[in-house]
Amino acid sequence: MNKNPNNKYFKIIVFIFIIGFTLSGFKSAEYKIEPLQTGEIATGIYAVNDKFVNMFVIRDGESYLVIDAGSDANNIKSELQKLKIEPDKVVAVLLTHTHHDHTAAINLFKNARIYLSDKEIEAKNGEKPKVLTLAKDTYKNEFSFVTDQQIIHFKKTTVKALFTPGHTPGSTCYLVNDQYLFVGDAFSLNDDKKIDKPNKIYSKDMNAAIQSFGKINNLAHARYIFTAHTGYSGDYKNAIKTELK
Repeated sequence: MNKNPNNKYFKIIVFIFIIGFTLSGFKSAEYKIEPLQTGEIATGIYAVNDKFVNMFVIRDGESYLVIDAGSDANNIKSELQKLKIEPDKVVAVLLTHTHHDHTAAINLFKNARIYLSDKEIEAKNGEKPKVLTLAKDTYKNEFSFVTDQQIIHFKKTTVKALFTPGHTPGSTCYLVNDQYLFVGDAFSLNDDKKIDKPNKIYSKDMNAAIQSFGKINNLAHARYIFTAHTGYSGDYKNAIKTELK
């Protein structure tokens, strides 16, 4: 078999290997995967189940924002149909980071601007990532690089970017309308629905991740915390009553 990286069959084999390795890594790290089922969680906030990960959708008037973009574009499209959400009405994709299981369906959202930390670009500019990362030049979307504490205004929604490095150099949490905190893989929730560290195998700097907890544990009006793989908590104040070591 031709193992030229440009060979599409070779790429498919490599992709399958990486996804399999990723899942085995989750298991070996005792990382309990509990993605939410597709549906509305709070008013105007929807979970989209994509096998072992959640994408989240936020209604913004007649349009939508999404947090991350899942691991399988076909599955995301099917799940959005269940919610009667048209991909063309998505105006923004807010990436918590650029690992493949958070970016696969970006091409569905042709009218969306992509928001992410510029620190995530380091992984594709010479640094070896642990899993696949975003290849910016494969998308026709407009990109905006967010800064820490930046507030992004949409029609009826405000989003505040909070840099929480550790899982990746540019891991970013998004606080929506001061109430809904989306953390991606920067943090997880344990069985007691308390904030916990990210997956240790796929996190670049666990010390940085622990320090980043200080960025999200004192949000005055927060009510919900949503993670990518371990569900959510509707009791922010209880979830932050913990110490990461």
